[in-house]
Amino acid sequence: MHGTTMDLGLRDQGRSETAWVGGVPVSTLSLKELIDKMLRDAPLRLAAGDPPLLVFDCNGHGLSLNATDKAFAKDLAQGDLIHADGQVIVKASQWLGGPKIEDRSSTTDMFIDSLSGAGAAKVRYFLLGGTEDVNAACADKITADTPGLELAGRRNGFWTREEESAVIDAINAAAPDVLWVGTGKPREQAFCVRNRDRIKAGWIVTCGGLFNYITGDYPRAPQWMQDAGLEWLHRMVTNPRHLAWRYLTTNPHAMYLIWKHRNG
Repeated sequence: MHGTTMDLGLRDQGRSETAWVGGVPVSTLSLKELIDKMLRDAPLRLAAGDPPLLVFDCNGHGLSLNATDKAFAKDLAQGDLIHADGQVIVKASQWLGGPKIEDRSSTTDMFIDSLSGAGAAKVRYFLLGGTEDVNAACADKITADTPGLELAGRRNGFWTREEESAVIDAINAAAPDVLWVGTGKPREQAFCVRNRDRIKAGWIVTCGGLFNYITGDYPRAPQWMQDAGLEWLHRMVTNPRHLAWRYLTTNPHAMYLIWKHRNG
């Protein structure tokens, strides 16, 4: 791990730091603990001029990519904190007999549940990702719905490699406490690792299709499906053209990896 390691970052919680699931070290922090840590720590890191904390997510798709894509695995290993975005990760930690993950910390819930606290504490977010329409609509919705919330800035998720320096310049000019990067695996992890030492932010959090869920472009599963670990099925049924093949191939592979690495 780079910089402030996951071990150091979680030691102050006074309990087990990580649960190894499918070959990936996943934080045992609850959703609330993760949000509280972000809102407390991100402004302090930014003010101190420390390198940003890289926060990645883990779900079945991520487990599969980690085992099959060497570049993704190398980038994921640079994360300081990896949280349980998928319910299967939480359940697996409970089956395996080691440290147990408190609950699921889906990136969407992490973002939504943090907004009121961010507004109250003046923790500033930068939204990077999605189409221009989706990104703008997400920014408008959360600022309209959340008293006191101030965005440091926003930008869509489409740029060329030649434009990347300009993207980073815009982020640095805004100096957000938390930079949310939603360009999808593995691109978002690669961007974060490649530019970590160039970006001025407290935390950098990858978030996939988050902005589309906030705007309603992607419907969320009913709560009972989320609790049962079936949100992937809802996503596949509502967006089969883009997601069916992914879930039909990566879910069985993820279960195999969980079993394969069951002893650590």
